[in-house]
Amino acid sequence: MPALYDTIGKGYANYRRPDPRIAAALMAALGNARTVLNVGAGAGSYEPVDREVIAVEPSEIMIRQRRGRSAPIVRASAMDLPFRDNTFDAALAIFTVHHWPDQKRGLSELKRVAPRAIILTWEPPETPSWLTRDYFPEVLADGRNLLPPIASHYETAFDRIEVLAVPVPSNCTDGFLEAYWQRPESYFDPGKRGAISAFANVDTAPGLARLRRDLDDGTWMHRNGHLLELEALDLGYRIVIGKSAP
Repeated sequence: MPALYDTIGKGYANYRRPDPRIAAALMAALGNARTVLNVGAGAGSYEPVDREVIAVEPSEIMIRQRRGRSAPIVRASAMDLPFRDNTFDAALAIFTVHHWPDQKRGLSELKRVAPRAIILTWEPPETPSWLTRDYFPEVLADGRNLLPPIASHYETAFDRIEVLAVPVPSNCTDGFLEAYWQRPESYFDPGKRGAISAFANVDTAPGLARLRRDLDDGTWMHRNGHLLELEALDLGYRIVIGKSAP
C-alpha cells in the first residue's frame, strides 16, 4: 500500500475533503471513546479533533499532506501495530481495509489494540450504480474481490458487529469512488480520478469514452435523470462497528 499511495496520493488532500455528514456519522459511532488510533490515516480525513488521537500511516507522501492540527503519527503497517493490547478506547479505519495485504491479520490487530473498531468501507451492492454497471465494470469486479460481504468478513473478525448505512450526499465533498453519482462530468477530471484508488490499475479510457458519448447523446440522462431529484443515495457504503467481548 505505501507504494500505491506514494504514486496516487500526491494531490489526495485536495480532493478527499471530509464530508461533514459522513464525519458526524463516524463521530457518533465512536461514542464516548476518548483515546483513538486512526489506522491507515492518510492525510487525516475524518480524524477527530476533540479526542486524544494517534495516527498510523505507511505512506510518506500521505504523511506529508497532513495539516498542522493533525494528530501525532507513527509510520507503520496495520498488520503490525506497534502498541500494546487495549491501549486505546477505539480504533478507526477509514477506506483502508481493502488495501491491506492481509485483511484478517489487520482486523485482528484492530481488535487487539482497542475493544471497539470503527471501519468505513464499501460493500459493492447487488444492484450496481450506473458508474460501475455501465462504464467501469472492472472496478466493481475488483471491489467484490477485495471487499468480501460484510457479514462473512467482519463477523468472524470481531465478537459482535453493528452495520450502519452511509448514504452518499449529492454534493459530497469527499471524492471517493461513488461520490460524484449526481455529477458525472466530474469523472473526466484527472485530478479527481487520481484521488480514487479504484482507478489506479484500470484503463479508464474506454469507460470514459462511453460516458462521454452517453452524456452527449442523452443516453445517460434517459437512464439516470431520476437521480437528479435525490439528495442522497445508498451506494453500499457502510460503517462497521466491531466490538470485543467484555
